[in-house]
Amino acid sequence: MSKLNSIKNSVLALRPYTLAPDRASVKLNQNENPWNAPAEIRQETLNRMKHRAWSRYPDFTPQRLHERLAEFSQWQPDGIIAGNGSNELIQAVLMVTIGEGKRVLITEPTFALYRQISTVLGGKVATVPLAGDFQFDVAALLEEINKTQPEVTIICSPNNPTGSVIRDDQLVGLLRAARGLIVVDEAYHEFANHSAVSLLGDHQNLVVLRTFSKAMALAALRVGYLLASPELVGEIAKAVLPYNLNAFSQTAAEVAIEMFESKLKPLVEAICAERDRLFVELASIPGVVPLNSQANFMLVHSNLEPGQIFARLLKRDILIRDVSSYPMLKEYFRVSVGTCEENDLLVGALREILK
Repeated sequence: MSKLNSIKNSVLALRPYTLAPDRASVKLNQNENPWNAPAEIRQETLNRMKHRAWSRYPDFTPQRLHERLAEFSQWQPDGIIAGNGSNELIQAVLMVTIGEGKRVLITEPTFALYRQISTVLGGKVATVPLAGDFQFDVAALLEEINKTQPEVTIICSPNNPTGSVIRDDQLVGLLRAARGLIVVDEAYHEFANHSAVSLLGDHQNLVVLRTFSKAMALAALRVGYLLASPELVGEIAKAVLPYNLNAFSQTAAEVAIEMFESKLKPLVEAICAERDRLFVELASIPGVVPLNSQANFMLVHSNLEPGQIFARLLKRDILIRDVSSYPMLKEYFRVSVGTCEENDLLVGALREILK
């Protein structure tokens, strides 16, 4: 008898969500903040942890962090869940809504974890391709929602890997049509200066997800948070493990919020300026065409097979993301926005490769 007989067939058929272990000095493959968390944030976090007993559990509900998040996001503390990265909270939302045969609607291409978790839970995943310009096909989404009324519709905005954003009026149309939840993953919202949070008060079926891994420069500490109506939060919280967010990460998140305006916002502005400069530089290289993005990364169309671009850049100690296996992206790779020096190295290497 096989040891795998108890595993669901749908899970056996899945490819695992993973990342190749390649390493390079110029790391432009994971949409991270290219700068470390500012020294002031790191030092203040360490100062606050000096007198913290490591033998004691963190707060069961991180109330102080919730209060900071409420002020930061302009939402109410009892409508917030802090999590071990926003991925944990994606999973929690799907765990309380999706079972065998339940429907999840996503766009494509988008973050692969939505499909992965939904499939593991036994859900049926339906997809609506992005439009030809990689913007959201809102008419097609609306048609699918009206036709099938999925339990959950997930919109990544800005979308990974395309950088496109859904407008508020478009989102409101989907919220009004849907009997199920509309989940908006805002992992990159700081770079777009746009958020759906203002719609939460009028739409009880809206869930907003955010992370500290990108603009907040805390990817190593795995902090995310969810915003929704208090009633909905009460149910989603049932799928979150006790003490899910360790005391160090809670403390660092509090400090990052307190110092966002003075220490982190300038980094966000610098990344956005570099994104715009990088777009112009890439557009000047024959053989590649960058796509406009409202995130801290961009898709690039290449006349040369993306796998070859990836391999040749890696030989030059530059790591990008080959996304050519994604739907609609056979001729594309993705680059995170790095520092000025890193972006210059990328542009110079691509000019050599594509001569």
